[in-house]
Order: sequence, then structure tokens, then C-alpha cells
Amino acid sequence: MADELKLIKKAQKGDVGAFEKIITEYQSVVYSISYRYADNVHDAADMAQEIFLKMFKTINTFRFKSKFSTWIYRVATNTCLDMVKSRRRADSAVSFGSFDDDDGGFAAEPADTRFMPDERLEAAEAKDVVNRAIGELSDEYRTVIILRDIRGLSYEEIADVVDCSVGTVKSRISRARRNLREILLENRELFEKYFV
Repeated sequence: MADELKLIKKAQKGDVGAFEKIITEYQSVVYSISYRYADNVHDAADMAQEIFLKMFKTINTFRFKSKFSTWIYRVATNTCLDMVKSRRRADSAVSFGSFDDDDGGFAAEPADTRFMPDERLEAAEAKDVVNRAIGELSDEYRTVIILRDIRGLSYEEIADVVDCSVGTVKSRISRARRNLREILLENRELFEKYFV
């Protein structure tokens, strides 16, 4: 933590080497967020690059009042949303594993390599069903679902990222999950095939 603070302060003074160390530390997080909004790996890489450029240009705006990771989530989320809007994409790829976690959300899981090929195909099809449903959510709802159910941020951290109250975050998450379930139930045949 102390080392990170030193790196941030150096980067704020224009130290490119310090900023490169920050990039190394957070590149997987930034790429993961980008991939949740992108249609493909190429677009995700472009988004990640744009996020790092924006971070470099605006690192002086970080005031040490919140966690640095929260600031990165905010920059990353806003950059992705801007890019999605500018490209007028209707659907973003979001990778989900299991359908519910203890919180009533969606728990991300790595692929299980024990599956046989046909089971892997079914799992990929199930993810595609959820991906398409997520693509139909508004940007506001997609963002809170990604931050809470995929990235595992707390309500307070999400409130910092999206700049609203914790109560508003909880309300958005609840509405987003309800909308997602409604979208999935509209295509009940696929929903029941994979989730019942």
C-alpha cells in the first residue's frame, strides 16, 4: 500500500516509470472491465489502452480520499461507457458462470476444464444467453451488475465509482437483476434449458 502511494505520487509528478508499474499492477483488472463491455478481445484491448491513456492524463485528479482501485474502476467504467456509446453498440459481452450467488446476484466462475466437449458447448451457449440478456440492459444497470456481480465491489465502492448514494446503488442492482431475469424469462426455453 505504501509502495503504491509512492508510485501514484511519482506518477502525478510525471514519472513515466512509476506509471508503467501502476499499469503492470492493474492491467488485468482494467482488461477484465474492458472485456465486459466489449464485443471481442480486439475491442477490449482498445478500451484498455484508452483507459490507461485517460488514467495517465487524469492521474492528478486522484486525491487519496478513496482507494486507488476505486478511482481506477471509475475511470475504466466511464471510459468503457463512453466508447460503447460512441460506437453505438447495443450489446456488450459479459461472461457469467453460475446464475446465483449468496447475495441473489450472478457469480462469475472460471470455466471448468472437467466438462466434456458437449458440456462445454452447453456452458458456452448458456453464457451466450446471459450475454445477450446483459446486452439488453441499460448502461446504468449493466454497470452495477458488472461492478457488483462480476468484479465483487462493495456497495460503498460502487457508489464511489458511479457517484451516487449507496441506497441508489442497491436500488439499481435490484432493478437490474429483476430486468435481467425478465429478459431471460422472455426467452423461457433457453432459460429453462440452462438454469432450471
